[in-house]
Amino acid sequence: MSQKPGKQTAPAPAAGNDEALAPITAMMSSRLMVLANLLKRGAILRYKRLAGLSSVEFGLVASLGRRPPMSVIRLAEAVGMDKGQISRALAELVSRKLVAKEVNPRDNRETLVCLTKAGLAAHATIVAGAQERNRRLLEQLSKDELNVLLDQIDRLTDRAAQMLADEKDLN
Repeated sequence: MSQKPGKQTAPAPAAGNDEALAPITAMMSSRLMVLANLLKRGAILRYKRLAGLSSVEFGLVASLGRRPPMSVIRLAEAVGMDKGQISRALAELVSRKLVAKEVNPRDNRETLVCLTKAGLAAHATIVAGAQERNRRLLEQLSKDELNVLLDQIDRLTDRAAQMLADEKDLN
């Protein structure tokens, strides 16, 4: 019998075994990006299964949440995409009656979007799924470990924000 060629994955080196990693792979930022990407991929699969939402649609429904209607431009800023990138996803959400669009009564050049009753139900599914995923991710940590981790993440986030500001100043 022949063995099917497949994608081989090497086991992750144990913590503290950084010499086995390529220098860039051993960096904290690289490790955090791997973690974030794994979490994002799992979330995308879950929300597709539970709510039938693509990753862009999921981001839009999550951002609209229980907020009052917002402009398409403001929504695009909230999800970090330009208006053109989200227009197709918004059209799909409107056609599925998850999002409603209306002209801003204060400025008829602006379109406002909000979740419908069905959109709110999809949002509730997303929130429940996120809470379950968060619980499963963190259940292996004690309360003290979790507090230390969250404090460290906050400190690293503050430092990363300062580093970004420094880079912007240099450009």
